[in-house]
Amino acid sequence: MNKLIGFFIVGVFAFQTILSQEIDTHSKKTLDYKLIELNWISTFKKALKKSKKEKKPVLIYFTGSDWCGPCKILDDKLFHTKKFKTLADKNLILLEVDIPRRKDLVAPAKLKENLYLQKKYRVKAFPTIMMVNHRGKKIAQKKGYLITEYYYPFFESVINKY
Repeated sequence: MNKLIGFFIVGVFAFQTILSQEIDTHSKKTLDYKLIELNWISTFKKALKKSKKEKKPVLIYFTGSDWCGPCKILDDKLFHTKKFKTLADKNLILLEVDIPRRKDLVAPAKLKENLYLQKKYRVKAFPTIMMVNHRGKKIAQKKGYLITEYYYPFFESVINKY
């Protein structure tokens, strides 16, 4: 009986040790995630103006930040990586178009613009990544979540043609 109690206690401590290591790993990942800051442009008009000046395409990211599960994965696995930041800083103008369910997450003027852009480009699937030129003409688009590495050939093909 004493051996059974001893095995139970050892098992509980071993289980707690395993779980505590997972929490530490997650905490480090969360810190790395917060360290990567992207240069999102605040309005469509400013993004187009910057696109013309710098001769770069505009990447428009349509997301539902508070309700879209695939959007959250895309944020974590693609947008908040050093590889994407390097690519974006050098070759892209970034514009996030957030359509949250909680309307208080976005300023009213920005939400109005976001809804206008969603209607203008007929976006019905989230996430959608769209590339436009400095005039706002759509030049490429990807809908839904794909394996992260599949996005890079898409980005590079648009950048090389631009």
